[in-house]
Amino acid sequence: MSATPVTPGRRHVPGARGAPRSLGHVTALDRTPADLLRSALATDPARPFVTYYDDATGERVELSVATFANWVAKTANLIQGELSLSAGDRLALHLPAHWQSAVWLVAASSAGLVVDVAGDPARADLVVAGPDALEAARACTGERVALSLRPLGVRFPVTPEGFLDYAVEVPAQGDRFAPFAPVDPEEPALVVAGEELTSTQLVERAQGDAERLGVGPGERILSGLGFGDWAGLAAGLYAPLAVGASVVLCRHLDRLAPEALERRVADERVTALSGT
Repeated sequence: MSATPVTPGRRHVPGARGAPRSLGHVTALDRTPADLLRSALATDPARPFVTYYDDATGERVELSVATFANWVAKTANLIQGELSLSAGDRLALHLPAHWQSAVWLVAASSAGLVVDVAGDPARADLVVAGPDALEAARACTGERVALSLRPLGVRFPVTPEGFLDYAVEVPAQGDRFAPFAPVDPEEPALVVAGEELTSTQLVERAQGDAERLGVGPGERILSGLGFGDWAGLAAGLYAPLAVGASVVLCRHLDRLAPEALERRVADERVTALSGT
């Protein structure tokens, strides 16, 4: 079975039962991804937020809202403290659809960085790269962070030359994050496939896409899309975050047999599919 990207429309799962709908968690004050995460944390911190599968390795990782928020805080503290980056600085993100990619996207916006997905490392103040993108990432003259993307988030056997190993640096960071200056929601926050969005535009689009994808509070969407365009980012992170839903994020979904996908949909109580 091969994964086919789905952009417009949505695909519901016949007979699927989502988690009970919770009270809406989005408020009028939620204008950045960090705001959305704070609202989700205040509403139901224990519920699953990201369930990640890698069908090339057999890995499964589940992060509650609280656990995801803890990773975001530690990563934002790494950005602001250890790396000394500030609002308006540019991050070239060279990672696949992965739970750690989702962490970096929210952490960077929490610190006010502009995340350029698959952007030019030579024009960035920080590059964050997985194992397959390290050579290209060396063009960055600023800070460089490498992620092994190995199961359980373990470190590289040998740290790549010229890079910090995320798995080594992040555990010691603080569990709470506060930006040195408030993040302006009208400033650029994300560049993807050549389109630039402010935080406010990102949140508004994510809320609209949640309706298009058919996910609401307490529901679960399974996404097999990559993070290289808005459709993948919306299904795999921003739309669920915007409405109090959760995501089953699947990498290498094309390696999963159709009957195994059906079992996963049932086991994970998936209510909508994107990219399958």
